[in-house]
Amino acid sequence: MTEPLLSTERLDLWLPRSGDHAGLIALLADDAVRLHLGNRPTSAQEEFNRLCRNAGSWALYGYGIFTVRRRGDDDVIGIAGVFHSWRGFGKGLDGVPEAGWIFARRAWGQGLATEAMQAVLAWFAKSFGPARVACMINDTNLPSRAVAARLGFVEYDHHTDQGTELVLLEQYV
Repeated sequence: MTEPLLSTERLDLWLPRSGDHAGLIALLADDAVRLHLGNRPTSAQEEFNRLCRNAGSWALYGYGIFTVRRRGDDDVIGIAGVFHSWRGFGKGLDGVPEAGWIFARRAWGQGLATEAMQAVLAWFAKSFGPARVACMINDTNLPSRAVAARLGFVEYDHHTDQGTELVLLEQYV
């Protein structure tokens, strides 16, 4: 594919491709980016597995995580999308579309996560709606919770995972 699947005013959203591996490694190398994602070091192997999971959701379900770049740029600044999830603890997160986003620190505070996810959710609603979309955010990740609120997600439950309190959210598209 030579063109992004979705574009916004400032962003291009691409289907996962093998060349994204190095960009994912760089994206998740920053401790601040991983702070609310379990805050453990990442590796080339772990990011290859993430890339394969992202591509697998597309292959199996027709939707998944996009690789996000600024328009016309090849630098990966984030990942965002609606992917097929199976968290294994129930509470409305097993076997459902789940929204998620991770952005590089240099992209924070610019509304890029909201912009990307608005485009993703509109595309998902048109392609797969009406549907319930769930979302899981670390309770201390206030910026990400604010993005979720701007997108229309509402809290419906909590889950504790290895001492971390997670807020479970949902919306219907």
